[in-house]
Amino acid sequence: MNLQAHSWHGTCNLRLKNRSGLDDLHKSFTIHQGSCTAPLKLMRSFHNDDGRCHLPIIHTAGGLVGGDKLTMNVTVEKNNTALLTNVAAQKVYGSVGRSKFNPDGKLTEQNSHFSIHENGDLEWLPQELVLFNGGLFEQTMRVDLASGSSFLSAEVVRLGRTAAGEKLGSGYWRSGVEICRHLPEGNCWEFVDQLELSGEALRSNHGIANQPVFGSFIWAAPNRLSQKTQTELLKNTRRQRQGLEGTMTCSALDQGLSARYIGPSTQAARFWFIRIWALTRALRGLSPPEHLRLWPMQENPFAKKKSNPNHRYKTHLAPDFD
Repeated sequence: MNLQAHSWHGTCNLRLKNRSGLDDLHKSFTIHQGSCTAPLKLMRSFHNDDGRCHLPIIHTAGGLVGGDKLTMNVTVEKNNTALLTNVAAQKVYGSVGRSKFNPDGKLTEQNSHFSIHENGDLEWLPQELVLFNGGLFEQTMRVDLASGSSFLSAEVVRLGRTAAGEKLGSGYWRSGVEICRHLPEGNCWEFVDQLELSGEALRSNHGIANQPVFGSFIWAAPNRLSQKTQTELLKNTRRQRQGLEGTMTCSALDQGLSARYIGPSTQAARFWFIRIWALTRALRGLSPPEHLRLWPMQENPFAKKKSNPNHRYKTHLAPDFD
């Protein structure tokens, strides 16, 4: 029996470009051209008032199993703006010890390449990924930026179905992220990050200390921020941690911001990242983020909580890594 024959390789190739041939009112709107192979599928796009294209991507299968692979290639043409997301949490099923043909399990892969041309603006905001016990997941993300272009990404990972008392066990989550800006004077590596969460890193205080949720936020700004602006952004980002459960840290990049979340709550991670997203929008004079209608939100992440001394949430203000 050839188990590889049952694996999916879903692809999504997108180009985001200006709508042309219409009146001046619509010339600034971004549209998309693209194609997908199963199990990936594009849903109908919509636009906010400033013309940003919101495009949901759906994974039509019930989840990912060992041997499955997803590949995304996205190009944002000059002066275009877009937000890409998906419509549900992504599940990665365990493969370690599930097959006598592959007792060590089979890897599930996700590879993304984003190419953003001059003054382009892309936001990649997938919903959380749930990695089942014994799941093996590896992702790579490469972002190529031109002058004046920007990229924002937030991801949240749950390591095991903790509501059922499950942990990641002998599985692992690996991630490699590279963000490179291409300028006339040469290439500038703005962010390079290699992570693996497995084994001792899951348990150690130098890792994630048995917490089930890990999150990462990255913003590559279109232009360098002044020292004053950068300091104020970090201060406001840290303020947004109040009332949320978990350990949250943030750091200034040479041209942007990065943040980490470790804790028990995917909601807390998502809320903090959405609040940071709103700060970056405000800093650039863009329209504030709205609830994406495809996301299952239980609460408004921008709502102010009333002071309650008995509030069950506890925030750990860990030292930041800037």
